[in-house]
Amino acid sequence: MGIKAALPKYELYFYTTVLSLALLWAADWIFDVSSEHMNRKTFKDSVQQGWHYFGRKMDVADFEWTMWFTKFRNYIVFALSGHVIFAKICSMTVPEHRSILYMVYGILAVFATMGFNYLMLILSHCGLLYSIALAKQKWLCFVAGLCSLATFKMEPFSSWQSGFVIGNFELQDILFYGGSGFTIIRCMSFALENCEKKDGNYTFLDLLKYNFYLPFFFFGPIMTFDRFHAQVHNNNLTRKEREMWNIRVMAVVHLVVIVLVDVLFHFLYILTIPSDMKLAKNLSDWSLAGLAYFNLVYDWTKAAVMFGVINTISRLDHLDPPQPPKCITMLYVFAETHFDRGINDWLCKYVYDHIGQNHDNIFKELMATVSTFAITTLWLGPCEIVYIWSFFNCFGLNFELWVAKFFQLQPFATIENNMSEAMSRRIRGVFNAANFWAIVLYNVLALNSLDFAKLVAKRIVIKGFPISTLSVLFVTYCGVQLIKERERRLALEEEDAAKDKTE
Repeated sequence: MGIKAALPKYELYFYTTVLSLALLWAADWIFDVSSEHMNRKTFKDSVQQGWHYFGRKMDVADFEWTMWFTKFRNYIVFALSGHVIFAKICSMTVPEHRSILYMVYGILAVFATMGFNYLMLILSHCGLLYSIALAKQKWLCFVAGLCSLATFKMEPFSSWQSGFVIGNFELQDILFYGGSGFTIIRCMSFALENCEKKDGNYTFLDLLKYNFYLPFFFFGPIMTFDRFHAQVHNNNLTRKEREMWNIRVMAVVHLVVIVLVDVLFHFLYILTIPSDMKLAKNLSDWSLAGLAYFNLVYDWTKAAVMFGVINTISRLDHLDPPQPPKCITMLYVFAETHFDRGINDWLCKYVYDHIGQNHDNIFKELMATVSTFAITTLWLGPCEIVYIWSFFNCFGLNFELWVAKFFQLQPFATIENNMSEAMSRRIRGVFNAANFWAIVLYNVLALNSLDFAKLVAKRIVIKGFPISTLSVLFVTYCGVQLIKERERRLALEEEDAAKDKTE
């Protein structure tokens, strides 16, 4: 049935009420646990003094968030502010040469931050992959790129290369592996796009301009070479109507979200509680379900803010970067699950869509997903938890197709065609709710731990059956229907816009 199937308003109001009350109830459970165990010994390292205005300690278990907005904050402000000022001057004076000047600033910033040896190491990988790109053989580019990536993700090669970097400041390891990994992915994009170029080759300078654009260098997001090359060489730097207003609004929104997350960390210890399995085992089923859900929402928020700040800078440079990841709350299919849209776009373009094509053939879909998650495993760094995460998410993608194919058979197809669109939407919502929790459980094991994911699954699916299981699924079903309603409205708006355009 189509996406435009509507439900009665009173039914949607009921779903909204149920979902809102359930989330508030789960948050209240977590708040009570956080308050009661604020001074717990096992929380000593991850729950520390925060803003004294609240009179509460703060959850600082996420080193990445803490690093970005405490230790790394001054570095970010200094480097990106310098880039903004430098880029503005270039855009006003020599717009036709701005790509080269961006590259120069990026190289100097990398040199000042990481030193000469690191810069030479990066340039050597760029030179190697550029040489291979000249052969214009995609398979060779993939092999060379993945081998280069493996040297930064697997021992003993990663330690050997990191030994070239002299110095010992606190962010060195993070910047080393961040810049190196994204460099290889960018070089692979360059090489693969060079294979598609019909007349001649892109130059090594084109690769350097692409790789050393500072806002993207250390932490992404990844913009494929074809998009970056076309945008950065566009000398028409006029803004769209209200574009600067939208950029300012997004900058303010990101600042507000950062503050709100810090405030919530004083009241909901959603990151620290799952690390204490002795405490987690004593929590209610609703608390565990809420913790799992809120952890995924937080991880999406973190990704959206981190990439959003960088994307705001790139928009000032007249680029159109990858969009933020889709919120986990809005997901009920594995095909749309990702926390880094740049890497997702890269994988879809060069691997998943290339092999899977229209994603309707079971065998091609299997090959596409296995290949995609094999590369993702290497990108994340091969280890037990990554293997498990990759396996389950790969299975989820294929299982969705298997189920869809199964229900296209008779008599299921005839039964669905004979029922109303609203009833079809309700029945599909039941399956989508189960799928939503599969996505949550498969991903929370990578965000927290395998033990916590097993505990949540056991308590909700096995020990909590039938009361906890059915109640959690019902609340999730209400959320799924609200998501479907939003998608329905967006589809109608797009249809109306298309009609207005044709008229």
